[in-house]
Amino acid sequence: MLVDCSAEPSASLQSDVRVGFVGKRRNVGKHLAFADLTTPSGEVIQICSNADADAAAHEKFRQIPAFSPVRIEVRSQPPPSTPSRDSDGSKPTYHLRDIRPLNSVPKDLIVTPDVQFPPTKRHLQLRFHPELQARLRFRSWLKGALNQALLEKGFLDVETPTLFKSTLEGAREFLVPTRQRGTAYALSQSPQQYKQVLMASGMSRYMQWARCYRDEDLRADRQPEFSQLDMEWAFADASLVRQDVTDMMLKALSALHPSSSYRDVRGERIPLLSEIPADSSSAGGRAAHEITTITFAESIAAYGSDKPDLRIPNRIHRIESLDSIRGFVGMITHLPDPQVEAFTFALSGCSPAEARKFVVNFMDNLPPSLAENADGKPQIMIHDSRQPLAGFSSLGFEYQSILDQISGGREINDGDLVVFQAREKPSGQYCLGSTKLGDIRSGLWKALVEAGFMTRPPRLGEAGSLRFAWITEFPMFKPVEEGEPGQGGAAGISASHHPFTAPLSAADLELLFTDPLQAKSAAYDLVLNGTEIGGGSERNHIPEVQDFIMRDVLRMTDQRIQDFAHLFDALRSGCPPHAGFALGFDRLVALMTDTPTVRDVMAFPKTMKGEDPFVKSPSRLRDEQLVPYGLQLRKKE
Repeated sequence: MLVDCSAEPSASLQSDVRVGFVGKRRNVGKHLAFADLTTPSGEVIQICSNADADAAAHEKFRQIPAFSPVRIEVRSQPPPSTPSRDSDGSKPTYHLRDIRPLNSVPKDLIVTPDVQFPPTKRHLQLRFHPELQARLRFRSWLKGALNQALLEKGFLDVETPTLFKSTLEGAREFLVPTRQRGTAYALSQSPQQYKQVLMASGMSRYMQWARCYRDEDLRADRQPEFSQLDMEWAFADASLVRQDVTDMMLKALSALHPSSSYRDVRGERIPLLSEIPADSSSAGGRAAHEITTITFAESIAAYGSDKPDLRIPNRIHRIESLDSIRGFVGMITHLPDPQVEAFTFALSGCSPAEARKFVVNFMDNLPPSLAENADGKPQIMIHDSRQPLAGFSSLGFEYQSILDQISGGREINDGDLVVFQAREKPSGQYCLGSTKLGDIRSGLWKALVEAGFMTRPPRLGEAGSLRFAWITEFPMFKPVEEGEPGQGGAAGISASHHPFTAPLSAADLELLFTDPLQAKSAAYDLVLNGTEIGGGSERNHIPEVQDFIMRDVLRMTDQRIQDFAHLFDALRSGCPPHAGFALGFDRLVALMTDTPTVRDVMAFPKTMKGEDPFVKSPSRLRDEQLVPYGLQLRKKE
């Protein structure tokens, strides 16, 4: 069917004209029909067509397929003969005078409330998956709220180049060849160096919604290109940065008022902009968020992770003396002088027999990193009052004192679990992001919740559903891990965050000369429900300190250090002390809209292979495309 898509320039200004997508028609006999119209603003209105009032318009209305873009002339008052059946009081109702399709739609387009279109039809996903639309609308709202909070604090929005140069900051880069043969840009991993230069340029409060590019192994919460809210403060330390970021987040959460705005959208909890109270001060309900601050060392000791999920009950405890359980320790590890840690989980509605069956299945399906742990597998024990020593006979007759240490004095009942894990006793500060017991604790909790043996965490919008944690005092360096590009130095260590991070104190600066792995940094991360959503640090603003870290601690080559010449020039120009923070906006939106993947909060995301199935990128290169850049594809040998 050919349609006339032209429209009079003044038509959209007429008060009795509506445009939008028409929904499925609801016929009430041959002479009366209703349909919803979704307007460009997102408002849904009801259209009523009555053949007795206008037979020609009614016939056109019946012929137009559902989901067509249309232009409708309406009247707000019904003709005298129009009945009120099927009228939905929650939507404004308008009465049809005329309707015209603005385009056709495929005849095979089938839309149901549970429809799931494939990624190759991303335009249909965005249009007909209401959860995706709700997430993108919330994303836009949250961006505006955070932006406004920073502008009120005097931040200046400055855009920095995406086409940068190759400098080893810690992640693999995307290279962009130029027509100057042998040269290439690198897509910016982050505006890190530019924003430090801005601090030396007299711009004391910088912000930017930055697009960042990293050629990393993908996972659910990573994309090769992503958005971050980038910030930097001159004449500031870590405490001011954390306070300003906390203020910004609290201002947005206060405006959102989660207890009122969250709704179920196809089984997922998402804030709806239409439900946000106009006056948040008058809305009731307990706050959904909690914010706490702990050090890296405290987080590793209590939760076995530098990204703790504070919704998980019961912390990890170190068993102080192993003398009374030496036999048990020998059963779980070959280490001669290990550190043994444990935690308890209280199960609900689960008998010892059911718990035993669950544990066997859980242990049989441990990932290799835990099942093949060189320090020994975890040991999960079940309280069973019908068994000798309540099921803890391998701990010996002193088992109760051990359980008291692990449970913090809380009672352990039948079916409850006690989990032990040994690891090598650290000779200095622990430098990795998690322990094996921390990984087990997180995985076991999720499995128990899924099985119905532990209480589900609060639903988004409810009190305690958004648990934020500032993690501070990170190790400054860590051993280089296989597969990580690091900073390319020869020292066998790399910066835990990036090489521009300042030491925490004068004592930590001294440690750089003798034992860098024991030095703490002035870095901090913000974690939400077990996922890092941002990080930052105080920076090295003294050029001699920055040069020493790169040259003597990391042992980077002169050539690599020369790549940062522009930054050293800025630092030598009287650069003030400064600190910064970058908020992973995609991750934050995903966590706040009930999805484990950032792909659900992006309009056009990449797959786990880094491909866009909608536009089919990346595309294969042709020889004629490579010639201007002096490149050619090597043939397979």
